[in-house]
Amino acid sequence: MFHSWLDRWDERRALRGEEGKKPADFILDAERAFPGAKRITTIEEFCALADQAVADPAFFDEPSVSDQAFERLDGCLKFSSDISTEIEQNNVVSAKITESGSFDQAMVIFHHWNASARNRQIANFFSQRGITVVEIAMPYHFERSRPGSVHADYMLSPNLGRTIQSVRQAVLDGRKLIRCLKSEGYREISVLGMSLGSWVAAIVAAHDLAVSKASLFLAAGSLADMVWTGRATRSIRDSLKPEIELTDLRRAWGPLNLENYAQSLARPDLDLQVVLAKRDKVVLPELSERFMQRLKDAGARPNILELNCGHYSLAMPPYILLAGLSLKRLLKRGR
Repeated sequence: MFHSWLDRWDERRALRGEEGKKPADFILDAERAFPGAKRITTIEEFCALADQAVADPAFFDEPSVSDQAFERLDGCLKFSSDISTEIEQNNVVSAKITESGSFDQAMVIFHHWNASARNRQIANFFSQRGITVVEIAMPYHFERSRPGSVHADYMLSPNLGRTIQSVRQAVLDGRKLIRCLKSEGYREISVLGMSLGSWVAAIVAAHDLAVSKASLFLAAGSLADMVWTGRATRSIRDSLKPEIELTDLRRAWGPLNLENYAQSLARPDLDLQVVLAKRDKVVLPELSERFMQRLKDAGARPNILELNCGHYSLAMPPYILLAGLSLKRLLKRGR
């Protein structure tokens, strides 16, 4: 009976999340996704560029020319993103810092899609335990929101190129922030990703050797499959289905598929933790299970916590408490 109520609660939360979401035009927009790409007109051409990006180990590297200016103001760190978009607000990155008084460890949090507020309780909990918490604003969220938008429709959308650009921007912003934290003297860097933020956190951890611990909440491998099957992305799926097959979408968004980075996530100096929800309708459990198997096949030994809740109800007790305690154990490991 309790789990039936929990499922209904998750569905009501999903319905609220659909407010304001509308189908949008399907657009390739390869020039946004792939630096230096020429205008293309077919899905096959886009997929070929995506295949090249997957094979390019430098696709998520910071550019050689980067604005190095960082500004601290009222507990926030601000800096220019190395990817410039037509939305001026989105080009300035803001990260809220909750200091711990120690330089032993800093944890960077990548929030979920359409987050409306930062995680003050998580920040306070860990900062009181000697871990500085840095909550970065992902593209088109918080201070970076597109004027007039009711949700972060530019972060994840049926515009294939803009979605890749946005996730790549989030990764580059995260890596730039980590470089700043290391220069300030933080000895250990951890990342925490939530839902869509877990895709960003995982790509950061896969490409940045400065990250020693990564915690992924509600993660899977294929972003294409998540969007195609997930409860929270119906409006995007409705725009995609008349224009593209799932097999092509998987190739087109190959650079965002965490399964392609399983080998890097399996590096021996990365401590990896994953929290999954057995009743998840947004990130389906079978997608998460496939990703976990891919990690294990690559030699990773992730600490996996599976909770009998849904995507949204993970935020409710006792589930969030169990997830938090698991994260606490990860961060304390080896200290």
